[in-house]
Amino acid sequence: MLAVIKTGGKQYLVSPEDEIKIEKIKGKKKGDEIVFKDILLVEKGKKIEIGNPFIKDAKVIGKIIEEKRTKKITNLKYKAKTRYKVKKGFRQPYIKVKIEKIDL
Repeated sequence: MLAVIKTGGKQYLVSPEDEIKIEKIKGKKKGDEIVFKDILLVEKGKKIEIGNPFIKDAKVIGKIIEEKRTKKITNLKYKAKTRYKVKKGFRQPYIKVKIEKIDL
């Protein structure tokens, strides 16, 4: 069984027991259960159901395994001969979710 879910402006292809990294959702902590209601496609056996744009009454249930931040990304702006240099760093927070089941 497969499903395509939409969260955080991105789409993910998931199946039960998969672990995915998604953008952090406010108010959710480690061990909480997440219900994804924006389901774009579901494949069960040889039957494929496509939403227009979403499938009604379908949901994917997952559980948060961990909360972390990605590796640091640095940005450096530099202009020669003008004493201009700006260095910025950024770490994107994310949560790791284990997909429990797909309901139709």
